[in-house]
Amino acid sequence: MSGFYRLGSGWAASYPETTGYIICSFIDQGLRRGNDDLLDRARRMLDWLVEIQFPEGGFQSGLIDAARPLPVTFNTGQILLGLARGVEVFGDRYHDAMARAANWLVETQDADGCWRSAPTPLAAPGEKAYETHVSWGLFEAARVAGRQSWGESGLRQVRWAVSKLQPNGWMADCCLTDSQAPLTHTLGYALKGLIEAYRFSNDRFFLDAAVLFADGLAGCVGQDGYLAGRLRPDWSPAVNWACVTGSSQIAWSLMFLSQHSERPRYRALACKLNQFVRRTIPVSGDADMVGGVRGSFPFNGEYFPFGFPNWAAKFTLDANQFELENEPENGLSITAAHAI
Repeated sequence: MSGFYRLGSGWAASYPETTGYIICSFIDQGLRRGNDDLLDRARRMLDWLVEIQFPEGGFQSGLIDAARPLPVTFNTGQILLGLARGVEVFGDRYHDAMARAANWLVETQDADGCWRSAPTPLAAPGEKAYETHVSWGLFEAARVAGRQSWGESGLRQVRWAVSKLQPNGWMADCCLTDSQAPLTHTLGYALKGLIEAYRFSNDRFFLDAAVLFADGLAGCVGQDGYLAGRLRPDWSPAVNWACVTGSSQIAWSLMFLSQHSERPRYRALACKLNQFVRRTIPVSGDADMVGGVRGSFPFNGEYFPFGFPNWAAKFTLDANQFELENEPENGLSITAAHAI
């Protein structure tokens, strides 16, 4: 899957990391719509990932044409999500690749749960609490294969990440480059990982942590759905643009928490976030941009300026699908909301 489309440079090379979790959305939509073409595309992506996996089980960072690729923790965890879904839907054809990726993550994990030995060269040095999203890959692999040890490894990392939570819900060490003003993209990764730890373990500890974290984020959502793309430890906005990817990620999590915690108001906030993102999507004009989701809004914001990253489209698709499936009876439809 091409990593992104950017004005001036066009389509990028294939991006292994995001291809990994985009597979899940293709499979979900293929099954939901009875669309064999989407399922075939998912198989082709899976076959490609199996071909480029390192012998020890990890996957590279960056685009496929990156110089001197090395196996890294985060990308391996994202690709593990796709491999696990592939095993679940298509069978044992992808089991070996899934197992090798999961085992590599377990073997490279430190005793306290943090991953430190195989960081991405595309981020600043240091611990990364948002790698709860790596743990989600281990949860899915454990569920599909019945390997509880993989899941325990993931839970160990999430417990470590929860130790980074502050009394006001702030999570420390949760950005690619700036720990004092992290992107909502990486905050969204971290929150989703907490939720998935709860879904895997049914341990209220993780749900309570997710709600504490989400309470801080919820207070940052404007009446029009605008959410600043970087936030400070006191939850004040650090920039005047939205990281559209992060808005969609957080919308999904707020929607989930509105159903599974005592926070019914989260649903309205999630819908506002989704509406804001939908208003930024081109629906006519250049075929290379129609349907794409910007990195930032306005388009020249710091996060992926003048570009349409494929992961933004993936998370927006997932968040809107979740909203569609959970519309209240006699409530405003997603189509009508788009017209507001």
